[in-house]
Amino acid sequence: MKKRDIILVAAVLILAGGIWLITRVFFNDSGGQLRITVDNEIYGTYDLKQDQEIQIGTTNTCEIKGGKVTMIQADCPDHICMHSAAIDKDGGTIVCMPNRVFLEIVGQEDGGVDTIAQ
Repeated sequence: MKKRDIILVAAVLILAGGIWLITRVFFNDSGGQLRITVDNEIYGTYDLKQDQEIQIGTTNTCEIKGGKVTMIQADCPDHICMHSAAIDKDGGTIVCMPNRVFLEIVGQEDGGVDTIAQ
């Protein structure tokens, strides 16, 4: 490889990294929502943009902070849900099996048409 080739590859990599960084910083608006289900019934839907603590019945508490959701309190014996990683992307889930609590990130337009086939 010649010196010009190395410079060209480096410039392309820097450009690609800059584009990636800009999209992550400025366009990271997931628009998602947290849907909480208890005993297979929807308990509530909450916007990820609003930081808050949500008391789920008398058994669990979750927290939305900085667009990420964590389970911060649960009265189940194993506390696996509290040790789960924070979720922030569409499809992310946290489950508390003993209390039958299911946290799921869903898109803003949940329930809409995904594709149109002809």
